Amino acid sequence: MAVSDWISAPGRGLALWSAVALGAVAGPVCAQGDAPRYDTIIRNGTIVDGSGLAPYRGDVAITGGHIMAVGNIGEAAAGAEIDATGLVVAPGFINIHSHAQPAAVATAVNMLTQGVTTEITNADGHGTIDIAKQLAEFSANGLAENVGLFIGFNAAWRDTVGHEDRRATQAEIAAMRDILDRNLAAGAWGVAAGLDYKPGYFADADEVIEIVSVARKWRTIFPNHERLRPEERYSSFKGMKETVEIAGQAGVLPIITHLKTQGAEQGNAPAVIDFMKNATARGLYTAADVYPYLAGSSGLSLMIPGWAHEGGREAMLRRFADPATRAKIIVEAEEAMTLRFGGPEGVRVVSTGQRLSDAMKEMGAGAGETLIRLLEQKEQSAILSFGREDDLVAFLQYPDSAIACDCGANTGARVHPRTWGSYPRVLGQYVRETNALTLPDAIRKMTALPATIIGMTDRGYLAPGMRADVVTFDAGRIRDHATYDAPTLPSEGVRDVFVNGQAALRDGIATGALGGKVVLRTAYMPSRPMTPAGRKRSISGSGVVEASGGRYSVSFAITQKPGEAGSSGRLTLKDRASGMQWKAERLGTIQTASEWASVTAVLRDAAGVTRPVTLTLEKAQGPRIVVSFGDQEFVSGQARARIGTLAR
Repeated sequence: MAVSDWISAPGRGLALWSAVALGAVAGPVCAQGDAPRYDTIIRNGTIVDGSGLAPYRGDVAITGGHIMAVGNIGEAAAGAEIDATGLVVAPGFINIHSHAQPAAVATAVNMLTQGVTTEITNADGHGTIDIAKQLAEFSANGLAENVGLFIGFNAAWRDTVGHEDRRATQAEIAAMRDILDRNLAAGAWGVAAGLDYKPGYFADADEVIEIVSVARKWRTIFPNHERLRPEERYSSFKGMKETVEIAGQAGVLPIITHLKTQGAEQGNAPAVIDFMKNATARGLYTAADVYPYLAGSSGLSLMIPGWAHEGGREAMLRRFADPATRAKIIVEAEEAMTLRFGGPEGVRVVSTGQRLSDAMKEMGAGAGETLIRLLEQKEQSAILSFGREDDLVAFLQYPDSAIACDCGANTGARVHPRTWGSYPRVLGQYVRETNALTLPDAIRKMTALPATIIGMTDRGYLAPGMRADVVTFDAGRIRDHATYDAPTLPSEGVRDVFVNGQAALRDGIATGALGGKVVLRTAYMPSRPMTPAGRKRSISGSGVVEASGGRYSVSFAITQKPGEAGSSGRLTLKDRASGMQWKAERLGTIQTASEWASVTAVLRDAAGVTRPVTLTLEKAQGPRIVVSFGDQEFVSGQARARIGTLAR
């Protein structure tokens, strides 16, 4: 089936923020008057650019790790050319809920074959309290994909308070605030939490608010695996409300982690969506991540009551050994199992492939007793059923839900099919086969939406000046093959993947290239909703930016019309020392938010040498302009600047 036979009208856009970063890397370009030459050209593809706008036929040119041109680039030449006739060309997919293994990111085959080029890990509050050290460990053998980190609330609590169920002292709260602040300054993409997991579970809401509020100045997010409590009959809806309330009072944006309704609350997707819409309407932008399955994966101990976890695993095992305490744990564990996962039939033990109900028959024991016996052997991974299809479809369709997999680069461990199949499953089942999503909207939810949720400015769109994370795939063939019984079967349909301009996957086969980079957030990258594609936006201004690398004058007046993928206008950069000047040759997408805007571009100097840039205008702090050459930011003092009012 041809792509054009089933691509529907594009999904609507969302409201967006911005920040200033002018990332410039010289690109090899021919002398003026000659046809330009690039490192790579992807020709004749169906371009779905991440914005949610309709697909169109065109080319993508790459040089030096950046996208230099998108559209019809004519007779330009390249060191390598790819014929993408019949293929979709899209931005690389961004997984903002990652559990990537440090040993796997140098190959990342399971992610590359899904089209994923960037992962943000330490989801659910895990990880260490020193992301710089952790990133060094991830990068030790090179990166096949881009990797960034959250700073984990659970990690800070674990290393400060420990595993005891007690209130934190003021000194401990101050220490945890310092941990979060230091790591946000070091480039963390937000404060992730898993309040359903111990010991984060032991923190009360007021403590979480006081600790996380240190992130307010960073304009970032609070993704949280919601806390389900026995006294609230394990209500995920009440857990989501707690997430939103904590984020709102702490001054950060709430992200509902792997959005779902479960157990007794199945079928309530409309109520959940109304709740999220209402929070956004009140001024607290509320987004989510979601994966396309009706079962999750966690440890069997998730069903053990929180009080039985206090003190860690050895303390829990001692409680198991006491007959009276064991009996109490069994009652509470069985209640959790029933209300959350529908009973033992909804629990599958990964190591054996058995449902808990089958293990019960083998052991001749009840559900809670069987659960305890398995945990006495070791902590066990489990597949946990929770949902129904109509809820899942509604959550996939929610405009502010980003596709994520709750997985990551993996060395081949047998856990959950989402680790090999999430993104192709969305594109195959929910786009092509059931039309639950249009292709442009599905791509938007995998690219520009997750990028803007976490604050990225130079990834998520196919546009001049963006980083060259690009995927091609066969929309008529893409599908997942991984199942719960065979969770490591690769997907099919993803053809080519470029990570920072390097070919990481060619014709569906990993190349072994190590083109990935550590990705860090700066103070000028606010988390935000997407700018609606149907809105006009404009920016203008001028100023002098400087850093240790020099001083530059910058001047710009740029406009983007409703429904158009790119912008037009002028952008000029001048070296104050040498007088060398660059002017915009191509302009990308303007992203806007309250008192913030950003646009990517490709500049050209008088000799014909081109430079990709990202320009960000920051009115909340000035106004101020920030410009980056490579990885260095050049920041202005007070500058003249204007962000146009969004208009339909």
